[in-house]
Amino acid sequence: MSTKWVILDVMGVIFEVGDDTNDLLVPYIQKRNDMISAEKINEMYLKASLGEISSFDFWNELGFGSKYPEIERDYLDTCLRIDPEFVEVTKTLTQNYSLAILSNDVKEWSNYLRAKFDLNRLFKIIIISGEVGYQKPDKRIYNILLDRIQSSPSGCVFVDDRAKNLSPASEIGIKTIRFVREASNDDISADFEISSFAELPQAIERLFE
Repeated sequence: MSTKWVILDVMGVIFEVGDDTNDLLVPYIQKRNDMISAEKINEMYLKASLGEISSFDFWNELGFGSKYPEIERDYLDTCLRIDPEFVEVTKTLTQNYSLAILSNDVKEWSNYLRAKFDLNRLFKIIIISGEVGYQKPDKRIYNILLDRIQSSPSGCVFVDDRAKNLSPASEIGIKTIRFVREASNDDISADFEISSFAELPQAIERLFE
């Protein structure tokens, strides 16, 4: 029997906040220097999450180089909350499926959070935009994922909180689940919608029927 894969996004799925840049990072930085624009923070974050600059360069460009790495640890430790149901549900899933991560993130931040919460043991494959140089919804990052896991699209379920990241997955034949913590006006573009991790195992089962 061929391996079935469950692929999880990180922000908005494993961690509760979806738009961590605008909801967490921008306020965190502007609290320390309100002269730095949200545009500048987003621009630097994009570069870091594509691997074009390091996490030190990110903080340095914004004027916090002398506070690195303490400022980065403080941000990651105080602002990001892991979903309380995540670990228990994911452990159950590993009994029947292989798990992967597909995330837009800064390489160093992702490494730190995965080590802190001991996530690496749950996932066989981890694809981070800051390591591969492409971000969702760029189709190339999905193809890198399929290449690494050596699976056909039909053997995969991808869970993300953003419709725009699920569309390319659907187009190449990956089954999709939208994780919606708060009601949104986006068009439904997933095979399934869930609002908690507790609903995930059943949704995956239905999709693989």
